[in-house]
Amino acid sequence: LWTSDGRLVFAWEGDGWTHLYSVTTEGGRASLLTPGEFEVEYVALAPGGREILFNSNQGDSDRRHLWKVAAAGGPPAALTSGQGIEWSPRGTPDGRAVAFLRSDAQRPAHPSVLIGNQVRDMDPAAIPPDFPAQRMVTPEPVTFSAADGLVLHAQLFLPPNRSAPRAPAVVFFHGGSRRQMLLGWHYMAYYHNAYALNQSLANRGYVVLSVNYRSGIGYGLNFREALDYGGSGASEYADVEAAGRYLRERADVDPNRIGAWGGSYGGYLTALALARSSDVFRAGVDFHGVHDWSKEWELAPTDPAAKIAFQSSPMAFVDGWRSPVLLIHGDDDRNVQFGQTVRLSDALRRRKVEFEELIFPDEIHEFLLYRHWREGYERAARFLDQHLGH
Repeated sequence: LWTSDGRLVFAWEGDGWTHLYSVTTEGGRASLLTPGEFEVEYVALAPGGREILFNSNQGDSDRRHLWKVAAAGGPPAALTSGQGIEWSPRGTPDGRAVAFLRSDAQRPAHPSVLIGNQVRDMDPAAIPPDFPAQRMVTPEPVTFSAADGLVLHAQLFLPPNRSAPRAPAVVFFHGGSRRQMLLGWHYMAYYHNAYALNQSLANRGYVVLSVNYRSGIGYGLNFREALDYGGSGASEYADVEAAGRYLRERADVDPNRIGAWGGSYGGYLTALALARSSDVFRAGVDFHGVHDWSKEWELAPTDPAAKIAFQSSPMAFVDGWRSPVLLIHGDDDRNVQFGQTVRLSDALRRRKVEFEELIFPDEIHEFLLYRHWREGYERAARFLDQHLGH
């Protein structure tokens, strides 16, 4: 961003966190505007051109709040706080207000405006009056450690009406992997939808654990650029194991009724959980996941990376796969090859592993049609009910 007082404001991870820096047009040393162990995300120039509006997870790692800082430097000032999630700030031309989007644990995204220190809904009718906000549970922030000591953050959804002392449980793995799930409705449409399914599962009686595994965002450069992640070694599997262990150790979870679900990269981790830990994860729902990195990356068999990529994939462990799975995919997916699901289903069929498929003709990765999202999620919930004995 070019400011009106002759500065260039830019993002940089010089200290291991995504921060804003400022340098004058004459050059020289850049000044850190947003110090601390947190990440800056949405950024905009405020009216007048001398201040920066941004959101970050400063002091609230699994939410986002709005801040303002002078491009010339000085301490950032908090504009919002509390239990909400705020993003996409834009100052009004007269400089008297900031418009933005916000959500919380109960209410999905809706446009709002900050005037002075008062936040108001710009369109009270944006959320329909029959929206079941009162049925939304408030997820709890939890942490636990992987076997290598890495601390993981997650959101725990507890069922509001439990009829038994031990409930079935489901782990949700987000996609990306450059994502972070939050303590409320997400700012990305795909995860807005995923949050809705997690809420639905909690209302069906499941304990739901949404895990922010290594190689995601929000916790610094070293966490995001984890060694040997994905097709380079599947180091996130340690976090898959840790999530299963955390749930098995909870007194309110039936350790014999734990499942997993996820989409895209989360589909990959769901498949990896079922292939490598069928004794822990008894069923799963895999939306358009990667099952063989060597095929997804189109590596030649002679490429030294091909062996590592395959060994980092669910297909490398398919002989140990025992748990039933629902595979959901659009056959016009431009992000993850549809062949990933074709090859996995063939391998499971030959090994007599129970699976179901839901294929959407002419559908892409992030489904275009509302009815496909709804059909996929309803089918996923029924499948988990069937196999986790709920």
